This record gives sequence, C-alpha cells and structure tokens, in this order.
Amino acid sequence: MQQLNPQQHAAVIALETPLLVIAGAGSGKTRVITEKIAHLIRSGTTARHIAALTFTNKAAREMKSRVKRLVDDKSLRGLTVSTFHALGLDIIRQEHRSLGLKRAISIFDEQDRLGLIRELLRHHRPDWDLNSAARLSAQISRWKNLFIMPEQMTVPTLDQDPDIVAFYSDYLRQMKAYNAVDFDDLILQPVLLFSHHQEILEKWRNKLRYLLVDEYQDTNETQYQLLKLLIGTLGRFTVVGDDDQSIYSWRGAQPENIAKLSVDYPRLHIIKLEQNYRSTRRILGAANALIAHNPHVIEKRLWSALAPGDPLTVLHHKDDILEARQICSDLIHHKFREASAFKDYAILYRSNHQSRAFETALRESSIPYFISGGPSFFGYAEIKDILAYLRLALNPDDDAAFLRIVNVPRRDIGPHTLEKLGEYANRRQISLLAASTELGLAGSLKDSARQRLMLFSRIMTQLAEETARDDPFLAIDAFIKAIDYEGWCREISPTEGAAKRKMAQVQELLDWLKRIAHDDTSEEKSLADVVARIMLLDVLDRREEENAGDRVNLMTLHAAKGLEFPYVYLVGMEENLLPHESSIEDNGIEEERRLAYVGITRAQKRLTLSYCTHRKRRGELECRQPSRFLDELPEEDLEWAARKALDPELKKERGIASLAHLRDLLKGD
Repeated sequence: MQQLNPQQHAAVIALETPLLVIAGAGSGKTRVITEKIAHLIRSGTTARHIAALTFTNKAAREMKSRVKRLVDDKSLRGLTVSTFHALGLDIIRQEHRSLGLKRAISIFDEQDRLGLIRELLRHHRPDWDLNSAARLSAQISRWKNLFIMPEQMTVPTLDQDPDIVAFYSDYLRQMKAYNAVDFDDLILQPVLLFSHHQEILEKWRNKLRYLLVDEYQDTNETQYQLLKLLIGTLGRFTVVGDDDQSIYSWRGAQPENIAKLSVDYPRLHIIKLEQNYRSTRRILGAANALIAHNPHVIEKRLWSALAPGDPLTVLHHKDDILEARQICSDLIHHKFREASAFKDYAILYRSNHQSRAFETALRESSIPYFISGGPSFFGYAEIKDILAYLRLALNPDDDAAFLRIVNVPRRDIGPHTLEKLGEYANRRQISLLAASTELGLAGSLKDSARQRLMLFSRIMTQLAEETARDDPFLAIDAFIKAIDYEGWCREISPTEGAAKRKMAQVQELLDWLKRIAHDDTSEEKSLADVVARIMLLDVLDRREEENAGDRVNLMTLHAAKGLEFPYVYLVGMEENLLPHESSIEDNGIEEERRLAYVGITRAQKRLTLSYCTHRKRRGELECRQPSRFLDELPEEDLEWAARKALDPELKKERGIASLAHLRDLLKGD
C-alpha cells in the first residue's frame, strides 16, 4: 500500500460508494484490484464473499498469484477470482435444476455450435445455403450478447428477419433438448435464471457481496445485466476499465457501459489512473495525440516519469515482402546493438494474413518466432472427433462426446431425433447413450430412428469392449478403419490433400497415445489413464503461449491487448488495413483508432511504425496510402527513415550485426 501513488491508494481504500476506476494503459490497474482484495479482507469482508472477474484465464491466474503474495492462504479461503464465463458456468452447474437441465451439462464450443446449425439447416431449412452457418452463428451470438430473446423480436427489421428469428428459436430448443450450453449461454442463462427466480438471486447476492471487475470496457449488454443483478441496489463494487482500449465491438463489447454506471448508480465515485509506468514519454505523447481525435465521456491524459526515449521510427517499403525482410534486418541489428533477447520483440498487425510474409522472412533469417493465438493441435476437428469416441467408450455418461460424434461419419440421426432423445433422457435423468437403447424411447421416436440410435450404441459398446479386452491401440486403429473415418475426411474436405492432412493428424494423435502409454515408467498405463493425461496436455497446449521461450512474438493487435514488450514493430500502417476497409465503410474509425492506440501503448522503450506503398490483394499488386493515423501523431516525435540517409557508420554496424547473427547460428549447429 505504501508504494501506491495517491490515485491508486484512493481507489484501494474506497469502500463506501460504487467505484469506477478509469485506468489508462500501463497505469497499474491489476495492482489496484489485487491490493483492494487484500484491503477488503483486512477490513473484515470474508474472502468467500468477494468475487474478482476478468476476461481471460491468464489474467485470472495472474490476479490470484498477486493476491497470494499479499494475504495468507487461510484468509483467502473461498475467494472467487475467475473469468465471467467461469462464474457463469459455476452458477449454471449449481442451479441446473431451476434451468431445467441435468447435472452433466455439455458445453458447445464454436465448432460444435456450427455443426448443430448445419444439421438444423440440412433438416429444417434445406433451401438455405449451408455456407450461411457461420453467419447464423454470429447473429445468434450477437443477439445473446445483446440480451435479446426470440420472443422480444416481434417487429421485423433489417437485422431481425422472421425466418432467422424462427431459426434462433429452433437452435435454443435443440440446445435445451441436448442438455447443452454454448459459450454465450454461460452469461445469458444466469441472467435469465436470476430474472425469473428472486430467491436464487438473493442467495448469490448474499454469497458474492463485493464485486471487482477488470477490463470493464469489454463487457457486453448481457454481462452488464449479470453485474447489475448481482450487485443490486447497494452498489458494492469496483470496476476498472479504459474506454480508449475498447476494441471488441465485434464480440458485443459496449464501451458505453462506462457511461451507464453513472445513470444506474448516482452515488458512483470516479478515480482516474493517468500515470503510466510502462512507456517512454515520446511513446505516450504519440498515444495521447492519436486518441485525442476520439470523443470521450471522461477525459484523461497519460503521463510518465520515465525518460523521453527515442523518437518513433517510421519505415516505408515497396511491398509486404520487403517490409518483412527489412524489419527482420532491423531487428537483428537492434538486438546486436542492445544485447537483447528475441522475446523482447513483438511484431503487431491488424489482420492474421499479414503474418505470412513475416513467417517466411523470419525463417529465412533463422530467427525463432511464436505466433500467439495460433491453432492448437487439440483444436482440429479430427483430433476432437477421435478423442470424443475414446471419451464416450470410457465414460458412457459423457453427453458432450456423444453429441459430437453421433453423426461423425454421417448416420442420418437428425436434429429431430436427437431433440426427442434429449427430452427423453432428461425425463429419465440418464445419459443420451443409455437412453438410446431403452424400450421406453418407442413412445417418442419412430422405429427407424430408434434402430439408427441402437446401431450407434452397439458400435460404442463394441469399441469399449475391444479396447478393454485387446491391445487398445490396435482396437482403436481397427475401429477408425471400420467406421471409414478416412472416407468421412474426404467427404468434408475441399481437396484430397486436405483429407490426407486430417488423417496424418489422426495418426499423430494415435502415435502420441502409444508413447504416453509406454513411457519410461515401469507400469503400463490404461487407456483411461492415457486419455486423462492427453486431456491435461490439451490444457498445457493452451498454456504454451506463456512458455514460448526466447522467440519473437507475432500477433494481431487484438491479441496484444494486456501485454507489453520492450521493442514493438507496428506494421501495415496503411489505409484500408489500419484503419481496416470494413471499418471505414461501417463508420468504425473510432474503434480502429483505439486499436492503433493499443498497439502503440504495448511498447516500453522503442516503437517502429511501418507501411507499404504497394501490397498484393487477390493476386494483384495495389497502390497503398499511409494510414491517416500516422498524420495524427506528433511530427516532432517521429523519425521518417525515408527522409534520412543511412550514414556509413550505421551501414557498417548493420553489417557487423548480420555477421554476428550468422556466427551465432553456425555456433548453434
């Protein structure tokens, strides 16, 4: 507490009124939240009555770790530090009966949701294009995030086509029958629950008596409703946010939720954190100048006690290939001069496709790199399919696994059949697989549908028996051939090559399973042990980003939010890229400016901005104009490389750096 600045200290000790903390980039907001948790506990609030909510598991882990350094373990017992969605899942699991759900709830990810939407289209809307599944999924997600249910949409508008609203109802009904929730439901269902069950709401209000919210500007309408319901009229909360870093409108985030607080809580107290502890004064000056072009409900201006630092360098290139190569050359030279590590550097871009040229250039220069947010091995559909088969064989009550592979490969078990099966299983309080073979199902389904379910049940029983009796890996291999999974991959893949890649991934998974079963330990592991271990590896795989080692960081500006790096390259500063052409057309310049602001404020010591005069698009080389955001930066803090000749000493230094990098590579060999 003694090391907090006056504004941070005021935010920590304010307990009597609702509190909004406007926390600029690098102003120590996480420290304020963790210190406030400790202060609440020391002031007499029991830890089990405190909940701190954020948006990522990484942020929640960091928060927990910091709180543990401030308060002893005994005093922290029962503290809730989690994401919004983890809290929502906890509420759903504890109150599942009131929501009309069984205890074993299936959670659908985006792939599962798209699969269900395609099945609904195939059976109920055969005249609709199957390729519209992604658009329908996005629309359903948008409505859920705006807390809009089908019954509210009685007046058709451009965004509320009656047929799509009816499809939304079909989707909700199907999910209920499956005893399943999707990612958006983890917030929506608790809001619906609390809105209709006052006694349950009172129970949770009594349980969570003080709420702290990080990254508040990223909340959507449904999250705001959840907070309002939990907080009630007492207003015992602290929310921390920055409207200048609201960059997720496409996910439903509403920076206007900041302004709503003053209306809904007239006693609201506002504290601004404006001292930045991250960046040099020149970097902050550029960020302030840029974001000043956006309107603000609450004005703030970041400042720093750090040194002025180097000017911001602006590079221009003939095309994106040269952009990537020249930035790699600049990075090697700078690393040699500063004796820094590769992990100190980040290359940030607006769109994922921009990474390709940099990946090629980095590989050509033998520079190690890591793409943040790249695809997980366990995220591939074929890996999830095979693991789902194994999970269901080992645990017949795993409804999520059942729903994933009951129609993989296609078995003509349609949504209507699964809806009736789900309703029957819910009434009997048994699993979907168990319900598939019960005689009582005859009252709900035609004989042909029951026969198809029973055939699938026999397939799963056979897999379970053979993996338990014989060599499990030979049995799995034979099973994959028996169901013609390779044929399914060919059916759903655009090319033969794509189908082969899917089967190569499946083989890699099987080889991995075998290695885990026969590792160095003397005792051979059962298939159940192996699958449990590999599901843990899924968790570890998701955490790879945190252990990326000494590698250059490549990521989108969206992925960079919340991170910081000593040296940042912000590339592709061109019109129609940053700002993106879709945002220009949709009048979304303010959010694009916030995105550029986020990129600038990731840099601690040095920031390099880059643009191309030409860039390939759909195979054609197009002329490009520098981004308008470059014109909004203070000219006195910019150093345009094109206007400055490379002096002989610098040329010599770059040559030495390249030779040193080459020597390091040869030494490594």
